[in-house]
Amino acid sequence: MDENRSREAYYDWRAPEYDDFWLQRRRYEGSPESWFRECDEIVALVASLPARRTLDVACGTGFITQHLAGEVTGLDQSERMLAVARDRMPDAALIEGDGLALPFSDDAFERVFTSHFYGHLNQGERARFVAEARRVAPEVVVLDAALHGGVPRDVWQERELNDGTRWLVFKRFFSPDLLMAEVGGELLYAGEWFLCVRATR
Repeated sequence: MDENRSREAYYDWRAPEYDDFWLQRRRYEGSPESWFRECDEIVALVASLPARRTLDVACGTGFITQHLAGEVTGLDQSERMLAVARDRMPDAALIEGDGLALPFSDDAFERVFTSHFYGHLNQGERARFVAEARRVAPEVVVLDAALHGGVPRDVWQERELNDGTRWLVFKRFFSPDLLMAEVGGELLYAGEWFLCVRATR
């Protein structure tokens, strides 16, 4: 199985338990209080973004998408993720598609938002994503994982799902400066657990 098909399959299998990551349930239990504080701060930050016609790329289950103000379209390559998102946001426009080849015309949106997608892309894919995001919207907001006390690095993580299956998942950890250097723009949030930057053209 090639890398892209493995990534697709992983998120399909992970869909029923994806919210456990945000809620720190089951295998994620035992996280420090700082996680919950920063999670609340990130939700508040996303909710405070001005209402825009926004495309959320790799929207997953809609856990963060639901807090975006304005007319929101969610896109994800996993139909099982989108099924959870549809239950959560029955009135939202949710589309199955490729986050690296956005099926929209130039300037179709006012903002592209993405959460915990950018850091799973290799260097070439990240460049493709930024180019595509800038093509379809003048504003790009990227939310991803912070360094957790480490250093900028690329890692392949072995992840076990609740059913016992194991998956190799690529993850890039950024410093704020490195994330801004790739995406551009301004730093909106830098914590122990989360980073968020916004760029405009």
